Order: sequence, then C-alpha cells, then structure tokens
Amino acid sequence: MQANRLASMILFGPPGTGKTSMAMALAKSLGIPFKILNAVTDKKKDMEIAVEEAKMHGQMVLILDEVHRLDKAKQDFLLPHLETNLLTLIGCTTSNPYHSINPAIRSRCHLFELYRLGKEDIKEALNLAITDETEGLGELSLEVSNDAMEHFAQAANGDLRAALNGLELAAYSTPADQEGTVPITLATAEDCMQKKSFSHDKDGDAHYDVLSAFQKSIRGSDVNAALHYLGRLIEAGDLDSIARRLVVIAYEDIGLANPQAGPRAIAAVEAAERLGFPEARIPLSVAVSELALSPKSNSAYKALDEALSDIRSGNSGEVPLHLKDSHYKGANKLGRGVEYKYPHNYENAWVNQQYLPDTIKHKKYYQPKGTGKFEQAMKQVYEKINQQKNK
Repeated sequence: MQANRLASMILFGPPGTGKTSMAMALAKSLGIPFKILNAVTDKKKDMEIAVEEAKMHGQMVLILDEVHRLDKAKQDFLLPHLETNLLTLIGCTTSNPYHSINPAIRSRCHLFELYRLGKEDIKEALNLAITDETEGLGELSLEVSNDAMEHFAQAANGDLRAALNGLELAAYSTPADQEGTVPITLATAEDCMQKKSFSHDKDGDAHYDVLSAFQKSIRGSDVNAALHYLGRLIEAGDLDSIARRLVVIAYEDIGLANPQAGPRAIAAVEAAERLGFPEARIPLSVAVSELALSPKSNSAYKALDEALSDIRSGNSGEVPLHLKDSHYKGANKLGRGVEYKYPHNYENAWVNQQYLPDTIKHKKYYQPKGTGKFEQAMKQVYEKINQQKNK
C-alpha cells in the first residue's frame, strides 16, 4: 500500500461474500482509479475504453465480475496491459479458478478465497444497513425483532446479499405503525427470505464439494453427515448425481465387505427414479443409511488397479500355453491347452496349476480386508489356496 500499487488478483468464493465490494475498497483505499466491468455482458470495446482511461491516469484497477467467463479475444486484449502494469486486474468469481480460469490469466494473478460469512457477520452488516441514513435504510425507522434478525442471518446461508435483499423487501413491504416505526417480525422475515436458506448451483464448484463430502461421509461411516449432504443434494433436485454416486459408493467403498449393498443401492435408485421427488427421498435415505453403517472394503477394485498398473507399464507377459484356446484343429500341435488341468475333476474343484504369465507368476494383487462376514470367508479361502500353492 505504501507503493500505491496493487498486484493483480482473483477473488473467488460463494455469492454474497463481498468480492466486488472488497475489490472496490482496495482500489479506493489506495486512491487508484477503478472501473467495474462484467466479463459476460461488457464487450471488448468497453475494455478498450478502460485502457484509454488508464493511460490518462497512469494506472487503473479493472474490477472484472464473472472473470471465469472471459473469452479468448478479451483475454488476448488484456494480457499485454497486465504485463505492463497499466491495468491491475481484480477478477471476481464464484468458480474455482483452477477449474474455470484460463492459465494465462491465472498465472498473472494472486488467488484469494473468500468464505461464507458467519451469522454474526451478517447481523453486523444488517444493523449497519438499518441505521445508515445515507446508503442504508436508516430513514425508514426500522424495528427488527431479535427472531427476525436471527432468521435473516440464518436463512441467508452466508450470502450477505440475500440477507440485505430480504431486509430491504421487508422494509418496503411493511407499513409503518402510528408512531412511524416499521416493525419487522419473524413472520415478515420468513416471507421475505423464502427459498433463500439454501443455495446450490448444480453446475458450480460447490456442487462437487457437496458430492465429495457426501461420499466421504458414507466412507467414514458418519450416517448423520451423509444424510445431511444427501439433504443438500435433494434440495438441489439433483437425483442423477445422487443415483450415480450411491452406486459408485456401494462398489467402491463397501465392496466385498457387504456385496448385497450394490444390488440394494441400485434397487433404491430405481425406486427413487420411479417415484420422483419428494417421495424419492425415502428409498434414498434407506440406501444412504445402510451404506454409511456397512462394513467397508476397497480390496477388489484396488486389486484390479494394481493389475491395470502392471498391464499399462508393460508388465504382463505371455498367457501360459496350457491356458490358451484349444478349440480349433492343430491346437494340439502348437501345445495349446495340452497340460491344462480341469478343476472340476479334482477334490473341492481346485488343483494347483499356474494361471498368471511366467513374468508375474508370484504376483498377489488381491489383499483381503476381512471387514465383513463375506470377505472374512473369502479371506479364509484365499489364504488356504495360497498355502496349498506354496507346498
């Protein structure tokens, strides 16, 4: 600040966390001229005007809302002016910059994440709005009950803009009493904050954060957290993502510890899809509770990943001759299948013979967890077979 300079930056976080306001405050605090543009609605010509103004002042802060939507033509125009520091960019976005912003812009900016505001922060801002006669609602003589204030702060879900909009709607839709005071009650606050208590963009980064937390809660056997995140996804109306994630979880995280979890998850998903919301929540709640409280094992797919790793690195080798296809004339002469031992001809339908290629014949991909009765039984069979192989 002593150098009267700002570095270009990206401010990212949920809606209503003050990104644009913070950008304006930074520019004003240093006395640097600034211009606010929108990457979607403003054209390249508007950016050219900003550059000309910057040349007049010697420098300028360009506050660019929805910076993740900056197209290539606008980006190519801005880059040289960022390089020469004629323009200092403060980009504002609700998207994760690593997912959505072109590396050429991102590499020239510092990244700062803003988080949802807490209830007390929102209350403080609302109280300022209530008393500010110049830029707030102070001239209306609002009298907001404690319950109403609590509801504005709670229902906004960290979005200050939503809380301020709700307060403003309440202020201008409530008649003043005989003394000229505008009384804002809990009932009024509830009416004015309808559907403001939850915000979920199915295409936004927060959606994937909720899906991640959903799966990790089930994997961690926290049924309460799992149901909470299921509730968020239901509120977002995203049955497709819930269905896909439940089936993945059943096989990825439960696996052989409870093999019936997979078919039951699929059955619950099919029931939910047939019912639709709101009834779909019922089979989904059953599936999520079962998956969260089931024993966990990832041994099967981890074993396959190990096998795939060998294959992709070229460590595979030739199929043993006795396992090769012998269902054609001349196979005998080539030694195909000649020494194959048919397991069903032996006791317990098992005979000791090599199945893996010579180069990896001692590989053991599968490492049983034994966290459920089914896999415990499989583990006993697996260990017995390995013992007999080693004799």
